[in-house]
Amino acid sequence: MSHLSFVMTADGSKTIFNEKIGENYHSRHGALQESQHVFLKSGLIHFLEKHQVTKASVLEVGFGTGLNFLVTADYCLKNKIELDYTGIEAYPLNVEMIAQTGYGDYIPDSLWNNFLNKYPKALNEPSEIDTLCSVRIIEKELLQFTSQKQFDVIYFDAFAAIHQAEMWNLDSLTHISKFIKPGGIFVTYAITGELKRTMKSLGFSIEKAPGAPGKREMLRASKL
Repeated sequence: MSHLSFVMTADGSKTIFNEKIGENYHSRHGALQESQHVFLKSGLIHFLEKHQVTKASVLEVGFGTGLNFLVTADYCLKNKIELDYTGIEAYPLNVEMIAQTGYGDYIPDSLWNNFLNKYPKALNEPSEIDTLCSVRIIEKELLQFTSQKQFDVIYFDAFAAIHQAEMWNLDSLTHISKFIKPGGIFVTYAITGELKRTMKSLGFSIEKAPGAPGKREMLRASKL
């Protein structure tokens, strides 16, 4: 994977730069901060507090380095939340590269080691990271993804539209919206007029939420 290289972000956490795409996997303003703010706090925690539940299913578009999963799993294990996590990733990283991210510095050793040990298996089938937490990574393009179930929260963490416009078009957003339960949450770091109009047309209520460092606002949408 010679087209991938590590980059240090503003909060001291690493991300990966994809030379072919011309984009980083996470925000240069802080990989860890973005993951915690956009996806965990504004996505999962918002859903749990809104519905007063202790279990949730998450579907992530763009599993990447696994950072969003790790901060989510860490929160769930500490708060006794049952987590069923599925990631879609067309080009999974190898476990050796994930191990070099250093994300183990931000979570308990047991979670980090279990994740690294179970990661190869998780590319093929659901893998139990803990009694309360399972993860599966689907190696497919977004439009090829299918599932018999719907999810409580969708983390939409695709590369920016300027680099991967096809991930943000009507076809892709219509497809992924099929997998959100009524009352479920769609959350992403981006917000544009076109994105708001598209999600509204797909039956979502739209909310402009405060963005992570480097972005004033982000989008959160609830399925009506």
